[in-house]
Amino acid sequence: MKNIRHLLKELAAQECDLPGKQFLAPAVQGGRVRLRMSGIIYTFEIEPRGFEGWGIFKATAPGKAQLMEPAAFLQIAQYLEQFPQARLWLTYPLRGQTWLAYPMNESDWRQRTGTVKPVVVHLVGEGGKFEPVVVRWDGKNGWFEACDRRADPLPTEQLRTELKRLTHPKNLSFKGLTPEMRTVYEQVATKMAEFNPNWQHYQDEKRLQAALKMGGGELQSFQESGDEYWTVHWTTRTGEQHTSAISKQDLTVFSSGICLSGRDRDFDLQSLIGVIENQDEWFD
Repeated sequence: MKNIRHLLKELAAQECDLPGKQFLAPAVQGGRVRLRMSGIIYTFEIEPRGFEGWGIFKATAPGKAQLMEPAAFLQIAQYLEQFPQARLWLTYPLRGQTWLAYPMNESDWRQRTGTVKPVVVHLVGEGGKFEPVVVRWDGKNGWFEACDRRADPLPTEQLRTELKRLTHPKNLSFKGLTPEMRTVYEQVATKMAEFNPNWQHYQDEKRLQAALKMGGGELQSFQESGDEYWTVHWTTRTGEQHTSAISKQDLTVFSSGICLSGRDRDFDLQSLIGVIENQDEWFD
């Protein structure tokens, strides 16, 4: 065993040699780069700060490193070879080139890590939602290596098609669907406003508000009244309150809430405001 004083002397000399040393490292958005020497890990803030990717850095001062140039493909490949490969599905981006992904084989991943959960993958250079990718796993994070060219492209196409159709995760079904694919689809869907149970109500509210605003009125509230129309509570620009039955399809009036001599359906929500405000002129 080395004498502790001798060891400290070696470490001090090593730190003195750091300035000017060049090294390969991955840089994630807003992160720092690290260098391992003789079992000691040194952490550096980088310049330029906005750089994200694989780079060749030079230590310039304690805790500081300068990007010299982007790393070459072969340099990156050699760096990644030290870690085992894993195959994952990309789900959605977190920030910059960092994505969340999910194991293609839950059983295999459980054997590797002891648990099954979404995985953070850094420096994703290509691909998109539901893309099968090959990553290198360092025990904590995944590092993107390439899109998985050996994987069957049909599940990816089918998952993207179902997402465009806004198929609810519980209704997802197609030939070759695996439990892992269903989990990936659920993770992507839960991040989309369209799958939020309140999303449609919010969209309907915006639509009614816009129509009333254009006519000079103001929406107070509305309720579902079957599949064809809403019961809408609104006020005129003078504050007069009204309740009308309005078509969901085109905002035409089913029932205005006042006597329009049977001509309710001649108007839509926007024009109804003017009719009510000037009903004496309309129905003299």
